[in-house]
Amino acid sequence: MNQTDIPPVLVTGATGRVGRVVIDLLLHAGVPVRALTHRSEAAATLPAKVEVFTGDLAVPESLDPALKGAGAVFLVWTAPPQTAAAVVERLAAHVRRVVFLSSPHQTPHPFFQQPNPMAVLHADIERLIAATGLESTIIRPGMFASNSLAWWVPAIRAGEVVRWPYGAAASAPVDDRDVAAVAARTLYQDGHVGGDYVLTGPESLTQAAQVGVIGDALGRRIAFEEMTPDEFRSLWEGTVPSSVVDMLLAAWSAAVGQPAYVTTAVADILGTAPRTFRQWAADHATAFTEGS
Repeated sequence: MNQTDIPPVLVTGATGRVGRVVIDLLLHAGVPVRALTHRSEAAATLPAKVEVFTGDLAVPESLDPALKGAGAVFLVWTAPPQTAAAVVERLAAHVRRVVFLSSPHQTPHPFFQQPNPMAVLHADIERLIAATGLESTIIRPGMFASNSLAWWVPAIRAGEVVRWPYGAAASAPVDDRDVAAVAARTLYQDGHVGGDYVLTGPESLTQAAQVGVIGDALGRRIAFEEMTPDEFRSLWEGTVPSSVVDMLLAAWSAAVGQPAYVTTAVADILGTAPRTFRQWAADHATAFTEGS
């Protein structure tokens, strides 16, 4: 079978930290790729082989040109919840298969059981997908390793102490590249219809230990200091929705004193061990030392 015999996969969130890697992996596997972007100029950041469509999940009818003739969709929800039903209805009208980037809200671990508006939205979208009869796969990353870039880069670049709440809270950070690899594999490989996969890294690490691992990658010790929840709220006020701040604080509080939830799903699907947080930190060391 040559590439022209394979219906294209539409990747939403095409320039994001997972979607962008999914595109490369699909192309490498010989799968034709379409990318949905908000802005036409994003085409310049994507491989030449990618067919780029401008559209927005908040405007469901804008997806129709990208969906026509597609075989599957990688769905990363990046819009308010109001249009979810109309978008899923359009997916079902055009394609056979969807792989949805969700969250581990069903996981029986206190870290994932805190009130979380995003988890509620993900659960609703999953129900909508199930009701259509689409062939579906749900992938549920736990804590992304790359979150540490958003959280700790400013202090580390400045050579300051990392101040953060609940340093003893453990998680099992998963490498974005492993999440993308699982997504790509389930989009083009048979055997994953109905699959529901919680993706984690291979080890439980406290937040303080994660900062220490980053320090090892940089060849220097990074001091960690406990921050109070109220200080954390003040730090992120006006930058992150208060509901997200409350969710994070509740999750970290619930995770103190017990190991993180760890699965073998990445290895089971890819046939290779997931990257460790130490590997991720080594590969991204320059991000902690360069830039503004």
